[in-house]
Amino acid sequence: MTGSVSAVLFGDPFAVMNTVGLVAFALVGASKAVREEFDLFGVAVVGLAMAFAGGVTRDLLVARVPLVLRSPVEILLGLLGVALAVALSAWLASPDEHPVTLVADAVGLAAFATTGAIVATDAGVSAFGVVAVATINAVGGGALADILLDRAPFILFEDFYASCAVLGGVAYWVAGALGAPSGLAAATCAAVTVGLRLVAVARGWRLPTAKRLGDRFGE
Repeated sequence: MTGSVSAVLFGDPFAVMNTVGLVAFALVGASKAVREEFDLFGVAVVGLAMAFAGGVTRDLLVARVPLVLRSPVEILLGLLGVALAVALSAWLASPDEHPVTLVADAVGLAAFATTGAIVATDAGVSAFGVVAVATINAVGGGALADILLDRAPFILFEDFYASCAVLGGVAYWVAGALGAPSGLAAATCAAVTVGLRLVAVARGWRLPTAKRLGDRFGE
């Protein structure tokens, strides 16, 4: 997982998904910082935080040195995502709301849910552990980025976001339990996660709030 650039780009499912996730989430996080008019250093910090926080937490949960501290390629991929966000801001008034960024967010969510599930499975954790690590890997970076932007993490609100990663992690575990090879299980997790997220965005899916449920049952 820490080999050359060619290994990152053309290697195992983890390397491929990790590459996609780092670039996508760095782009999304940096785009949010651009909207808040952060300076270039702030844009880079938020972008890299979104790209790396979930993976660092994942690695600590399975008792290993975070991958970002072992592979310089990781930093380069994150900076590539930041550079793309800065470039988009030159042409778009609201890059964080553009379809390119929304799709990148969905792709990053799927990629990191998959890498989390792969690492958790390799660590030999339970089914719950696989789903939990997949979800934390997928949404941890976004939560930290929101905190740096001085707002409550949006995954705690109504948006159907973290749930996509949960269901993707479940799909990975089920595929593995049925004997699917790791590549097929990874593809299943990614497809379920990104598919659900894109549909949720297109149709405006939201999870109900406790207040809304209380009002409905109180009628």
